Amino acid sequence: MGTLVVVENVSLDGVMQAPASPDEDTRGGFRLGGWAVAPLAADPEAAMAAFGGGSGSADGAMLFGRRTYSDVVGHWLGVTEENPFTPVLRDTRKYVVTRDPDLELPYPNSERLAGDLGATVRRAVDAIEGEVTVLGSGDVVRQLAALGLVDRYVLTVIPVVLGGGRRLFGDTPAELQVVRTSVSPTGIVTGVYDVVR
Repeated sequence: MGTLVVVENVSLDGVMQAPASPDEDTRGGFRLGGWAVAPLAADPEAAMAAFGGGSGSADGAMLFGRRTYSDVVGHWLGVTEENPFTPVLRDTRKYVVTRDPDLELPYPNSERLAGDLGATVRRAVDAIEGEVTVLGSGDVVRQLAALGLVDRYVLTVIPVVLGGGRRLFGDTPAELQVVRTSVSPTGIVTGVYDVVR
């Protein structure tokens, strides 16, 4: 049985919307997209700490909402310069949560998860021995948390207050146990937290 791990960049006020580019997610009139790019570019240690927050098991998989799948996987599989992200995103099994049974999944090793969210994700996680890592996909993460399916959070907290935008955590309380934390030279905090059952 696998472990469901949520990996996110968040601001000090808990916003996770559109960290990578201005047009990534403008829902609700959000105009501060790309807020995490400069701090992470200036601090590669923090960027790698976030990327390495899971166990890195070869038996693992990734889980995305439709929007994040298109944005994140599409971006990194289109990058021609050598980087640590493209091979992982290309070679790892990818589950995509969608309500659209006809959604095309153009990237390798991709599988659609349609139907009841809790049941389909439970089956996917139970089918592997490693970690199923969720990147971005805030709406999906909030639903999974409400269903009690999140096992671990890996949060990279960037010292910026955005004042608005979609936040990572919804109305579902969670007791968390600190596994480890690290502070980068620029003050970016990466924390790994297990959900206490």
